[in-house]
Amino acid sequence: MKTIFAVLVLASSSAAFAHNCPNVMKEIDAKMTSAQGVSPETMTKVKQLRADGERFHKEGKHAESMKSLEQAKAMLGS
Repeated sequence: MKTIFAVLVLASSSAAFAHNCPNVMKEIDAKMTSAQGVSPETMTKVKQLRADGERFHKEGKHAESMKSLEQAKAMLGS
């Protein structure tokens, strides 16, 4: 019974990541258009991390996607 519960918890947490990636990408996109005081070098890195996050999401690697996307958000001051 514990094994079944553990599998369900893991499956639902992966699904939560899968559904949240697009929302975080939208947040980053919105912040990129209105970001002030962000150096061109930082913006380049943000764009790369955002692209990596989208690629990871499409590959089903949602933990990696969220890691890249959260790093990009942090660089934008989120």
